Amino acid sequence: MRFHFENNVLDGDLRELTRDGAAVPLQPQVFDLLLYLVTERDRVVSKDDLIGRIWSDRIVSDSALNSRINAARKALGDDGSTQRLIKTIARKGFRFVGEVREEAAASCAQAEAEGTPPRVVDRPAVAVLAFENLSGDPAQDYFGDGISEDILTALSKQRWFMVIARNSSFTYKGRAVDIRQIAEELGVRYVVEGSVRKADNRVRITAQLNDAVSGRHLWAERYDRELVDVFAVQDEITNAIAAAIEPQIHAAENVRSRRKPPLSLDAWDLLMRALSHYWRVTRQDHDAARALLERALTIDPNYGQALSLLAVNDMFGVHLGWVELAVVAPAAEAAALAALRCDHEDSWAHAALGSVCFSTRRLADALSEFEQALALNPNFSLAEGYYALALCYAGRPKDSFEAAQRAIRLSPRDPSLAVYHGIAAYARFTERRYEEAIALAREAIRHRGDLTGAYRVLAVCAGMTSDGALAEMALGELRRTQPGISLHWISTQLPWANDADREHYLEGFRRAGLR
Repeated sequence: MRFHFENNVLDGDLRELTRDGAAVPLQPQVFDLLLYLVTERDRVVSKDDLIGRIWSDRIVSDSALNSRINAARKALGDDGSTQRLIKTIARKGFRFVGEVREEAAASCAQAEAEGTPPRVVDRPAVAVLAFENLSGDPAQDYFGDGISEDILTALSKQRWFMVIARNSSFTYKGRAVDIRQIAEELGVRYVVEGSVRKADNRVRITAQLNDAVSGRHLWAERYDRELVDVFAVQDEITNAIAAAIEPQIHAAENVRSRRKPPLSLDAWDLLMRALSHYWRVTRQDHDAARALLERALTIDPNYGQALSLLAVNDMFGVHLGWVELAVVAPAAEAAALAALRCDHEDSWAHAALGSVCFSTRRLADALSEFEQALALNPNFSLAEGYYALALCYAGRPKDSFEAAQRAIRLSPRDPSLAVYHGIAAYARFTERRYEEAIALAREAIRHRGDLTGAYRVLAVCAGMTSDGALAEMALGELRRTQPGISLHWISTQLPWANDADREHYLEGFRRAGLR
């Protein structure tokens, strides 16, 4: 449905706002809020209505809600003083008061006829088989089926690969079928299978990920739990399995892509190679990832996942001092918004926009985007880690530490595990718990010896605890990984909400000997 008012057109199907025929960029939540207000224009929409519809009843601050209302007004050329189109009704809520004309949107067939570029992406498909019941009691089948269904649902929230529906994958239940046959019949590259054994008040669950083409096992794990709360155990194990499987598939796809001749690489292969470089967190790999993503977008300019990773990669480079914010931020934001237009329910796209908002000092918007990413995919450890970073810079170190710990628990074999430990270390530094911060930073460095953020935390903690030897070592390593580090760069480039937190960080560096 299209809604015409004044010189604006709001297209709910294309998720686009235009003014005088020109597209007006909108963050997805702002678009959703505006569309909801226009659709419900015959009544006053309460704050609770908006939180329920736009934020799925999550806790939202008044400032976050008001920032979205103000952004919607600004997009329409309205403001809080005139309230020409979006009116605040005191103690009641908000109402869209403009004159609106509705029009049915063009059909999908018409849109395709107008020339939508083809997608050239070889996404892998995954099948989750019903977990085998080894308990000897057919009445216990429900537990294994429940685990399998929950894993299937959790993996479906990861939009980078296709998950075969339950009705197809569960047809193999109770049958001894070769993995390669399943791959051929379902058209999948990967198969998740497992077993459940219950005895008294204990349960043992095994899970494994198979390359269905070669027949190789890529990953396997065993979980032993007490059945104090069946549903809690089921949720815990489901989340652990889903979080572990995603990076394993990405790693396998990277290996597969490297076996292809360079000229036969498709956009998906290039994306997987870029992701492999992104996880390594070095300046050289940052540049390599960017080059691969640009090649992928040359093949398919509307490839949402490549657009998302491009924005995330650029913004992480900003945070680590490898690229200038002013140089990459406009293109990174455009890429993130384009990714959301491709699929506004892709958690990576929300994480990408959140990373842009974080680096450009829009911390309330950043937190909101990371929360949306986690609402779409609760097992998304990268979004949890970025959320932890934003929380700390927003002056919420306790919440930041808890989020960083969740990221570590979600994916204990994650390529970014060192980064999550580094974020937890910074949260402890902000709380002035220096010894804990040092221990966490050392753990980060144990995982990754060239992690810039961990050496930053070591340096400031050494400064605040007057540990000259540690300060000298940390600054030496930091200058190696970030040659341009200086007090001026720190003061102007990192996005603190509170001046006191910035000054605390700077004082640590001054005492460590940085100039």
